[in-house]
Amino acid sequence: MRKIAPMALACCLMALIFFPAAKLSAQESDKTPEAKTLEPPAHFYHLEFVVQETGNDGKPVNSRTYSGTVSTGRTDRGFSTRTGSKVPIATGGFEGSKNTQFQYIDVGVSIDARDPREMGDKLALDLVADISSLAGTQNINGVNEPVVRQNKWQAAVLIPIGKQTTVFTSDVLDSKGGMQLVVTATPVK
Repeated sequence: MRKIAPMALACCLMALIFFPAAKLSAQESDKTPEAKTLEPPAHFYHLEFVVQETGNDGKPVNSRTYSGTVSTGRTDRGFSTRTGSKVPIATGGFEGSKNTQFQYIDVGVSIDARDPREMGDKLALDLVADISSLAGTQNINGVNEPVVRQNKWQAAVLIPIGKQTTVFTSDVLDSKGGMQLVVTATPVK
C-alpha cells in the first residue's frame, strides 16, 4: 500500500473544502445588481397627526398637530413623540394641613408609529396613541386633586397615502364631546 505524504493530504482536503465556496462566490458575482436586491427600496413618508377634541355637535373645538417622518424598507424607521407635563397628586404624609408626599403622573400626548410598510397605495403602521388632559379638580377630604381624562388606542392601521384619515375616535364620558386622531401620510420627494 502506498503512503500519502501528509502535505499532499492537507492540500487535497483544503481543495475539497474551499472549492465549493469559491464556485458559489463566482456564481454570486455573475448576478446583476438588480438580481441581488431582494428587498424593495426604502421610501420616506411625512406623517401628520392631528389630535382633535370635538364638542357636543361633533365638530372640532380644539386641536394639536404633531408631525414626523418614517421610512419603509430594510431600516423600518418609525416615529415617536412625547409632549406633556408632570402633574402632582397628593399621596399622603401630611404635616398639619400640608401635603408632604406627592406622586407625579404624565399628562399629555404620546404617539408611536412603528413598522411602516407600503401596501399598494396605502401605508400600514402599528400605531399607539395615549392622550391625556386635565379635566378640572375634585375635592377629596378637603384636598383639591386633579381629574385626568385619558384616551389610549393601539391598533394596526392602514392609511391611504395623501388622504386625511381618522384612525381613532372615542367619546368623552362626562359630556357629549369626543376625541379623535387624524393621520395624513405624504411621500417625501
